Amino acid sequence: MTVHRIMGIETEYGITVQGHPTMNAMLTSSQVVNAYASVLVSRGLRKARWDYEEEFPLRDARGFDLSRADADPTQLTDEDLGLANVILTNGARLYVDHAHPEYSSPEVTNPLDAALWDRAGAAIMAEAAQLASTPGHQLLLYKNNTDNKGASYGCHENYLMRRETAFADIVRHLTPFFITRQVFTGTGRLGIGQEGRVPRYQLTQRADFFEVEVGLETTLKRPIINTRDEPHANPERYRRLHVIVGDANLSDVATYVKMGTTSLVLAMLEDGYLSGVNLRPEDPVAQMHAVSHDMTLSHRIRLEDGRSLTALEIQQEFWQLARGYLDQHGTDEQTEDVMDRWGRMLEDLGKDPALCAGVVDWVAKWQMLESYRRRDGLSWESMKLQAIDLQYSDVRPDRGLAGRLEERGRLERLFSDAQVAEAVTHPPSDTRAWFRGECMRRYGEHVAAASWDSVVFDVPASNALIRVPTMEPSKGTRAQVQALLDACPSAGDLLRALELADSD
Repeated sequence: MTVHRIMGIETEYGITVQGHPTMNAMLTSSQVVNAYASVLVSRGLRKARWDYEEEFPLRDARGFDLSRADADPTQLTDEDLGLANVILTNGARLYVDHAHPEYSSPEVTNPLDAALWDRAGAAIMAEAAQLASTPGHQLLLYKNNTDNKGASYGCHENYLMRRETAFADIVRHLTPFFITRQVFTGTGRLGIGQEGRVPRYQLTQRADFFEVEVGLETTLKRPIINTRDEPHANPERYRRLHVIVGDANLSDVATYVKMGTTSLVLAMLEDGYLSGVNLRPEDPVAQMHAVSHDMTLSHRIRLEDGRSLTALEIQQEFWQLARGYLDQHGTDEQTEDVMDRWGRMLEDLGKDPALCAGVVDWVAKWQMLESYRRRDGLSWESMKLQAIDLQYSDVRPDRGLAGRLEERGRLERLFSDAQVAEAVTHPPSDTRAWFRGECMRRYGEHVAAASWDSVVFDVPASNALIRVPTMEPSKGTRAQVQALLDACPSAGDLLRALELADSD
């Protein structure tokens, strides 16, 4: 089997205005998105609205719908609040999610592309912030997950999986995997607790904000396993696993391995390969916090079966299971690369975490903080260290410390500037995102709205809006529809061609 499946990443960015700590975050986030939208409009694209018709954010995988009266307002993501929203030519969505600008990547088919279009999102955000800034009003964006004042914002992974996979099995096996993958997915944080009041370093930025094992929430009482059942595809065939436990990584490799390893565990789950495995911890939430707080990677997690294993040992068990699974079911080049990188990360972390400074964010940042602390004789309470922690995630190419590490060859890059620039403006070729992105590029002035599963056209020849459904994520690829789009110089031509195809 393989790491390949439909997947994507949604990233909310931290935002501030230099010298204006009391700025209105929602208004400022709108300025960021609208500044980028203005550039696109100047190039002939219409500012299409987001189509909320097929969104069901209160549908729970446990078999019920939460009532709107009982839902927190932040859960009502199917309401058009009139906030800034842009559908991009690369198939992504750039919009305001309450108090943060968010980039939702286009659907891709593999973890390497997930990392590439996620990195393209950071480049888009950097340009958008620059466009929105004026003298005395310098907008700063951070690819991080907390303001260290009690607020956290997410980097959510999405994986399409088989509907028939029992949700109880998902909880059983993904809980220990998510708790322990922090050792290589964490971005690092100076501060313990939701408000970061304890001046100690930990592996992740998100762990302290999780309070329950399973639930529908994403902003309150955050669960390790999120139950939102909103596939954005045929619900009889697919479930979209909405993963909210991860950090926003600056390391290309960390993003790549995070997405690849999770996809592998899902493949084993879907095929029943983990049916006899029990790695469940006794107290998942407490163990998630404890793993993140343990810089030595020696904390032992007590399992339900009485065993006591470290996070590294549990990850090594998952690696061994994946190796056996692939030996039975077959593999491919990218899957083997993920396996190799995953295995080496675990081995190196076990020997000396410093060996992973070029691929794991928390280690890279830790080394930087330690260097400044020792050089300048700083205590962990130092505001200078807090500033360095934050600046690691600054999206400005000339100011972000992660970017500086890349320039010096100390943080591994997987993509060239040219590849990132291409992904900023062009969609992946092997999902429905290609159709969505190309429709925006070719017929943007006649696209009234779009979503993950439809494109809505407004053409002069029709008295009503015309919706083109895109419910199957693997259809609408370049190989399938480029010839059709090339033969249709206008949106009206495309709609007539699609109508003729349907009638046949």
